[in-house]
Amino acid sequence: MLKKKWKLLMAIPAMGISISLIGCQPGGTAAKGKAISSEELSYRKAPLTVNTAPPPVEFPKAPPGQSKRFQRAYENAPPMIPHSVEGLLPITQKNNACLGCHDPKVAKSVGATPVSPTHFIDFFQLIKGKVVKLNKLDPARWNCVQCHAPQANAKPLVQNTFRPDYRNPETKKKTILNKNVFEGVY
Repeated sequence: MLKKKWKLLMAIPAMGISISLIGCQPGGTAAKGKAISSEELSYRKAPLTVNTAPPPVEFPKAPPGQSKRFQRAYENAPPMIPHSVEGLLPITQKNNACLGCHDPKVAKSVGATPVSPTHFIDFFQLIKGKVVKLNKLDPARWNCVQCHAPQANAKPLVQNTFRPDYRNPETKKKTILNKNVFEGVY
């Protein structure tokens, strides 16, 4: 009886190996599907060895204040930049042209989206269990284009089937992250 069980235990892995090797053979059943070329598998649609220029991309030309705002991609998503950034880049810690319009003290008067209140919190202090609100922009938040980007009029490389689920319809146009930034933390 023990000898019979031992033979069965040895036969199962051997069968698995045999089946997988058959699938790797040129005439095996697993290899009969259509092979996908490297061009079809890539977003470039060209071999990696070919120097291919990406298609031209058109960025917004409307100056700040004359463009249509984008709906947020998801609840509390960073707003995208709907206007031209020509002459506004590069952004440095000492020279941030974005704040000329988006500083909360100015934004309302010029019709701009104000910098979120979350950008005036020193999140490094949370390690110590403190919420430290700042009177000026958190030094870790000076590089606006790290999260906010101008939107190009470009054809998507793949179909986007994502559909955002907003718990609050208000968040399609503005953030309420300052109200729920600690949601699930404490």
